[in-house]
Amino acid sequence: MASHIVGYPRMGPKRELKFALESFWDGKSSAEDLQKVSADLRSSIWKQMSDAGIKYIPSNTFAYYDQVLDTTAMLGAVPARYNWNGGEIGFDTYFSMARGNASVPAMEMTKWFDTNYHYIVPELGPDVKFSYASHKAVTEYKEAKGLGVETVPVLVGPVSYLLLSKPSKGVEKTFSLLSLLPKILPIYKEVIAELKAAGASWIQFDEPMLVMDLESHKLQAFTEAYSELESTLSGLNVLVETYFADIPAEAFKTLTGLKGVTAYGFDLIRGTKTLDLIKGGFPEGKYLFAGVVDGRNIWANDLAGSLTILTELESIVGKDKLVVSTSCSLLHTAVDLINEPKLDKEIKSWLAFAAQKVVEVDALAKALAGHKDEAFFSANAAAQASRKTSPRVTNEAVQKAAAALKGSDHRRATNVSARLDAQQKKLNLPILPTTTIGSFPQTIELRKVRREYKAKKISEEEYVNAIREEISKVVKIQEELDIDVLVHGEPERNDMVEYFGEQLSGFAFTANGWVQSYGSRCVKPPIIYGDVSRPKAMTVFWSSMAQSMTARPMKGMLTGPIALAIKDEVEDLEKAGINVIQIDEAALREGLPLRKAEHAFYLDWAVHSFRITNCGVQDTTQIHTHMCYSNFNDIIHSIIDMDADVITIENSRSDEKLLSVFREGVKYGAGIGPGVYDIHSPRIPSTDEIADRINKMLAVLETNILWVNPDCGLKTRKYTEVKPALQNMVAAAKLLRTQLASAK
Repeated sequence: MASHIVGYPRMGPKRELKFALESFWDGKSSAEDLQKVSADLRSSIWKQMSDAGIKYIPSNTFAYYDQVLDTTAMLGAVPARYNWNGGEIGFDTYFSMARGNASVPAMEMTKWFDTNYHYIVPELGPDVKFSYASHKAVTEYKEAKGLGVETVPVLVGPVSYLLLSKPSKGVEKTFSLLSLLPKILPIYKEVIAELKAAGASWIQFDEPMLVMDLESHKLQAFTEAYSELESTLSGLNVLVETYFADIPAEAFKTLTGLKGVTAYGFDLIRGTKTLDLIKGGFPEGKYLFAGVVDGRNIWANDLAGSLTILTELESIVGKDKLVVSTSCSLLHTAVDLINEPKLDKEIKSWLAFAAQKVVEVDALAKALAGHKDEAFFSANAAAQASRKTSPRVTNEAVQKAAAALKGSDHRRATNVSARLDAQQKKLNLPILPTTTIGSFPQTIELRKVRREYKAKKISEEEYVNAIREEISKVVKIQEELDIDVLVHGEPERNDMVEYFGEQLSGFAFTANGWVQSYGSRCVKPPIIYGDVSRPKAMTVFWSSMAQSMTARPMKGMLTGPIALAIKDEVEDLEKAGINVIQIDEAALREGLPLRKAEHAFYLDWAVHSFRITNCGVQDTTQIHTHMCYSNFNDIIHSIIDMDADVITIENSRSDEKLLSVFREGVKYGAGIGPGVYDIHSPRIPSTDEIADRINKMLAVLETNILWVNPDCGLKTRKYTEVKPALQNMVAAAKLLRTQLASAK
């Protein structure tokens, strides 16, 4: 019985690629150094899968930024502003598209479906001259072959690539991206031909757009694309992989009817209804790659349950046509539990990171072939039972408090307009008030202080003094820049989510459970293993300290909403004299189900949870929330329903797409701060550029509700970038205030 992995984490078990990328970007190492680190990581990954017994090992899933940008490079679809003159695309052009450079901004970045991973959005139009400009897929296949590992090269499928793109600036929004299919397929043919010549026997096309609600003409594009590729694909086994949700019945019919395709991959974790479609009729003689091991979480697989499903599928498709697989790429989970020696033993037994999921896939394949590892399955069954019955999972007080929430929609008593009036009397802010999103640069010295405190190399008093000094520095910088609503910079937090998780019960923490978010940015999500509660105040000490250093309003900074725990914290901050409290809800759009029929239930639940966090505060306490890097236009009415006083939201990197909903007549009465510059790029925007952005906002938003702020927190930037950018931001706000005053 064969086994398959859709894709694998690329950062390395200790974030080796992250550090190599940042060293290269900072000019501290060469392109050759970066290539050496990445080659070593690829070699290690391929060997690991080969040693584990995996038959179908992926290649070309390793990206320096993301796999969609890799495809843009492969197709030579470089926007004109990057002045690329043809030939093989090098690091300069590739990273300029991803991060921008001194003279031009980066391309838009958005969430990859409903995950916390991001991709660079292709910018396409009728005049794009496509060309075969990156041979990475073939190079990586040959590289693996040279190491004695036969791999399945993975390409983002041509139709999904186009549907994940957007029209270039200046191109009509009604432009049909699918009209470019005849222009990109010749390049796919070149890549396929080279892979065949290099000896590839399998190729994998990732077509995740097939799980979305697609109109018939979009489904027809898949049929046309693979019909056109059929002759080139002749002689290859072709896998079309889908993931993240059930595949709709019409899409299933389209997929299983594609010409030249020999295998279909399905996510059977988030696509349980797909099982019914397979049972209802699977094409004879085709391979089924059954995604029964979850690529998106860190829980151990229920091996007995998976084996039951696989046995049933085997009776439908045949023993030699069933392949055990992951539900999607393992990119979305942490790398290896072996790097977690301090993790609680019981909780650790419940977990499986990427390396362990590879072993699970192999164990299931062997069990299906009659070579079941009884000891492995027995240990897994014991861990499954332990997780279901462990007393640490359920907290009776939390259960009672949650039950008591029923029957109320938890809205604040006064409408937002009246609240904003009350807040303005108290805060006395100018029009177009300026603020930042929370974090300030995390310097090497600051990281060292936190590391030494954690290792007990410095005392608590020394730690508090060091953090106090850092907060004082950040407050002083903001006052000198003349920012209106300040933040304390979050120097005590390595990662916001991790920081809160460490102070809440029901969470466990890893030492190296890093997951890539975008580029070199990794997050280390805490593990929620049980009911969550707040034993004591989490931020009041630092926020009160920061407020004591300035007469200006200081924002309390929270991540949300673990509703009941955050509600307690909000009310404690208010009692401590913090009049502006930001409750981040960065992942609200990210969690939106992929299928429209499931949207309403999710949004009602998520928005209600947010309202619970702040329903008890006074009218004069201003509640902010922040969202970043997603398409918010389709949920704008739910955002309004959150009933926050002010929302700060990503805007600058997506060509101010957010503003279009207001142009189309959506009325927004609360405060809003669409980001005026992109913090994920090292580029420093000019005062005029920011003023131009603010003017575009003023064309569709009332002056008295508009805030001026960056897109997101500043922790990943350097002070040499942050200070001049904020200086220009404040100058732009003041320039517009003067112009507005003289126009009266």
